[in-house]
Amino acid sequence: MEFLLQPLTLLTFLPLLGVLVILFINSEQKTAIRWTAMVTSLLTLVVSLWVFSMFKASNPDLQLEAKYPWIQVAGWNIYYYLAADGLSILLVMLTAFLTPISILSTWKAVDDRVKDFMIFFLLLEVGMMGVFLAQDLFLFYIFWEFTLVPMYFLIGIWGGPRRVYAAVKFFLYTMAGSILMLLAIIFLGIKANTFNLPDLLVRLPDIYANGTIPAATQMLLFIAFAAAFAIKVPMWPLHSWLPDAHVEAPTAGSVILAGVLLKMGTYGFLRFNMQLFPDATVKAAPVIALLATIGIIYGAAVSYAQSDVKKLVAYSSVSHLGFVMLGLFALNAEGVSGAILQMVNHGLSTGALFLLIGMIYEQTHTREIKVYGGLWKITPIFGTLMLIASLSSMGLPGLNGFVGEFTILLGAFGSKAIGSPWYAGLSALGVIMAAVYILYMFQKVFLGPAGEITHHHELKDLNWREIITVLPLVVFMFWIGLYPKPFFDILAPAVEKLLSALPL
Repeated sequence: MEFLLQPLTLLTFLPLLGVLVILFINSEQKTAIRWTAMVTSLLTLVVSLWVFSMFKASNPDLQLEAKYPWIQVAGWNIYYYLAADGLSILLVMLTAFLTPISILSTWKAVDDRVKDFMIFFLLLEVGMMGVFLAQDLFLFYIFWEFTLVPMYFLIGIWGGPRRVYAAVKFFLYTMAGSILMLLAIIFLGIKANTFNLPDLLVRLPDIYANGTIPAATQMLLFIAFAAAFAIKVPMWPLHSWLPDAHVEAPTAGSVILAGVLLKMGTYGFLRFNMQLFPDATVKAAPVIALLATIGIIYGAAVSYAQSDVKKLVAYSSVSHLGFVMLGLFALNAEGVSGAILQMVNHGLSTGALFLLIGMIYEQTHTREIKVYGGLWKITPIFGTLMLIASLSSMGLPGLNGFVGEFTILLGAFGSKAIGSPWYAGLSALGVIMAAVYILYMFQKVFLGPAGEITHHHELKDLNWREIITVLPLVVFMFWIGLYPKPFFDILAPAVEKLLSALPL
């Protein structure tokens, strides 16, 4: 009973309770199924707020630990070990926040096999929570791989015309990188005789010092972990699965994919690569910065070329996550703090864009930019919310995107690890390019003469359910944009502790 009532265990596995209830509801009772999923996700959000109320931001160490022996065989001690710190707590909250919003967006959009959809979605929340809270490498890997299964089915069953292709591509890309990470986890566990992350961080310095794991091997381990995380981010040139997955996924799937699943990759670099392989991290920083900078420019350029508005937003994620990677590997307080905050910012702004695109798609059944036009006069509420989300995505001062990008560029300019301010200078072009493709999209869709779709459809503005779905995201866009201090205060102690262990 103590195990089940532990706060982080309850937070992670509460969605399973909803799954069990839904299993006993008749498939034809769609409203009951939707409400069960919604109430479960809201209860999970309440538990996350309870967890957050107990979290002490001034403490840089792991908190609210749940640690129990799990697999003990042949001298191996693998633990069920959950804990939170300043590096993960905001991502935990983001997961709990976006899940009910995503479920609410499906109220009218998903009408086929609703029971299966809600089961997979709640299972996905379990996996995502576990990834951000697991402190044992073996347990982390199980949660990491587990998230593939529900997302595969969400895309493959409820996606667009090329859904099977997109789902298989998503699964194979992620699985390929994960196999390398698994091999590295096994190697580390054998050498250190533990899979427990805190214990590894204590033992590895001596293992590195006495040559049991030489510098070249440390770099190979870094690359093995980085392969899994870079694919998930996705970093250029490992990004090609993302546009297909985003475009074919249902709206709720796109929101949770952009808002949370991509952050599993950046979080992996933060939690594992930077802590387990400090020397390799410093050596790899200039290379990662170069790839991130290419991704920023490439993602922005390709976004401008898109005719499908959803694909435009999908490619913009390549650019925005490039900023996150640049900040992380600046390896200073400004860059890392800005990167973590930008993970949250991207979840809010891109999540809102995908929600809004899905709402207009439900009416028109097309996402081609050229057939729209003049929507501002017909749907002013939709236009206003889309404008706010667009300006947030392009980093307008006063909104959340600006805070994250400015802090990242500040860190990158002064980074000793990267070694050159040119990366930051070139990346700053990405901000200008974002303004170009976002304003181009907005002008084509909302301003100017009415397009083909606008002429032939009696379009309706957003209803109250749709407004309530997007409004919480808008509130946080302004909050972080106008007063980011509380968020940086949560991050500061844990980031300082992380950086103090790096050989800079």
